[in-house]
Formats: sequence, C-alpha cells, structure tokens
Amino acid sequence: MAVTKSLTKAIPYEKNSKVEEWDMEFTYENDSEGDATYYTSTFNNHVAATDSTGTVNFTAKAKASWTKSELEALCPTSHWDVVFASQVDSVITNPVINPVADQSYAIPS
Repeated sequence: MAVTKSLTKAIPYEKNSKVEEWDMEFTYENDSEGDATYYTSTFNNHVAATDSTGTVNFTAKAKASWTKSELEALCPTSHWDVVFASQVDSVITNPVINPVADQSYAIPS
C-alpha cells in the first residue's frame, strides 16, 4: 500500500493584512489511479488563529510568510492517517461481502 498525501488547497482569511483563519484540504491516495487497490479520500480543516475557547492555534501573520510545512502542521494528519487506513481496509482490503439470493432454490419435499 503506497499512500500519498498532499495539501491540495489552502485559503487564507485575512484581517489587517494578516491571516486570521485558514481553510485547508488534504487529499490522500492509496496506490495509483487505475490500480485495483486505488482509493482516494479528501479531508478538510478550518482553523482559526484563536478558537472559540480561547486556544491559540497560530500567530496571525502575512500570508506570504507561511510555509507549506507550517500549513500542514495545522492539520490533524495523524488522525486522518488512521481514518484513511480504516477506509482503505473496509473498501479495498476487507470489503463487505453481502449475501446473494439464490432464486432457483427449491424447497425440499
């Protein structure tokens, strides 16, 4: 299982030329498109500099000052890793097999 993950979207919300919030999107892919084991999932995250409980998530600064690694660090990727692995397991590795009706079954006499 070769999993790749990448930050595919980052939208800054600015106030006084400093980013106060981010909307981000991460895309995970298992193997390559066209492979029997290919699976993809997208995760979204909205993070404010200071959340509603007063927790400081990041210090507001100009959008040009942000690095990709700083943006990625704002995302709960360790949680998403677990969720994605579970999705791949349930869809690719161990898919649910539903029972099949046998319409030709004859009731014994």
